Amino acid sequence: MIEYNYLGAFVVGLMGAAHCFGMCGGLIGAFSTNIPKQPGNQLANQLSFLLSYNLGRVISYTIAGALVGGSAAALGQLFAVDNYLLYLRFFAGIMMILTGLYIAQIWFGIVYIETLGKGLWKILQPLTKRVLPIKHPSQAVLAGMVWGWLPCGLVYSTLTWSVASGSALKGGIIMFAFGLGTLPALLTAGLAAKTLASWVQTKAVRLVSGLLLVIFGLQTIYVAMQQL
Repeated sequence: MIEYNYLGAFVVGLMGAAHCFGMCGGLIGAFSTNIPKQPGNQLANQLSFLLSYNLGRVISYTIAGALVGGSAAALGQLFAVDNYLLYLRFFAGIMMILTGLYIAQIWFGIVYIETLGKGLWKILQPLTKRVLPIKHPSQAVLAGMVWGWLPCGLVYSTLTWSVASGSALKGGIIMFAFGLGTLPALLTAGLAAKTLASWVQTKAVRLVSGLLLVIFGLQTIYVAMQQL
């Protein structure tokens, strides 16, 4: 059975397509137009670079999830904090609710969380110059791994679920599921991407998806309170 956090993380990635287009659409568009032409099928060549680029991004998400999940578990054992995971899950439930409200376009405070990662991004951004120009899919993977640390409120809110998982493995899977959810928006191009963006931005779809995440959040909080 798929855990709520995994499914919720996938939904956040999928339904956050509008935010993804705003944050990363320019990057992926610039990348797509600068893919080097090679002999053979050009569509296959383009897809190989796009897949590699997005693979690198998802790898970074997964690493981040594993790091915060594993760190939470290590700190809990080191300091022998009682019920610390329950409190973290309570917090993760709140973040899940707030993310649901953002997806439903009811409350937009999540975007302000992006300011937390600007310092780290200033350090990592120069690394992109070392893999440019991108002439091979392996370079695209490296560029995508750097891109994966671009400040993003949806990424940070989902990372709180990885923290609350108290496990490097579960934390990594949560962020991997989130990354998979973002693929349809950032992997497709042209008409397919516009069609997807239009679909996920319809009021009914956003409300239903947001409500689903709010329910996940309430369920997470309820379970945590029951175990206190």
